[in-house]
Amino acid sequence: MPGLTDLTGLAGAAAAIAAGFLGLPGIARLRRAHPTPLLLAALVAALVPLGALPAAGYLRGIVGDLSVTTVLLLLRGLLRPVLGWAAIDARSRLALQILVAAGGVVLYPLALGYGSFDPYRLGYANPWFLGGLLALAVAAGLRRLTLVTWCLALAVLGWAVGAYESRNLWDYLVDPLVAAWGLGGILIRAAQGLRLSRQTYRLAMSSTAQNVGRRSSRAPARRP
Repeated sequence: MPGLTDLTGLAGAAAAIAAGFLGLPGIARLRRAHPTPLLLAALVAALVPLGALPAAGYLRGIVGDLSVTTVLLLLRGLLRPVLGWAAIDARSRLALQILVAAGGVVLYPLALGYGSFDPYRLGYANPWFLGGLLALAVAAGLRRLTLVTWCLALAVLGWAVGAYESRNLWDYLVDPLVAAWGLGGILIRAAQGLRLSRQTYRLAMSSTAQNVGRRSSRAPARRP
């Protein structure tokens, strides 16, 4: 019988497969009309054995166990049309994207040896690391960044009960997929802001030029 770590790992991989399948253009249109049957069908297809393993097992063997943060985002996206949940508010999304992107940018290069400090060691029950996460979760709750609070709380809870094979807290907080999602979201937002600022600048310059032209046309001609 599969243990807890196998069940949680397969569940995360199955959620990723289901989200990818339901995100396909043709399926996405059907999903709006029949969200529950399609979700169940996608999850069953991800868990049906294909030879020695189900599709979720093969994906897990390739990418490893997804972080609790990634699984929470996937589950929220899968259940949103079924339960009628609202979309994630922009503030919480941006805050989480900044956190996971920063975590990935700091963790992975240094863990690979690009520096003298290895932050991955902090994930082995370092009290200062745990205290910092607690303070961050409290601050997010006070700022009403609910998504951030839930991700931090469930990641620490999953680590405490040993939900995954890894005993390092970092593996519950962030993985390359969610780090790439966070970094991509920040870059897209920055590009949109830059484009908007350029458009605003062009409109301002055009308006200034028009005003100057109007003033010049209204000015009385000088007599010789």
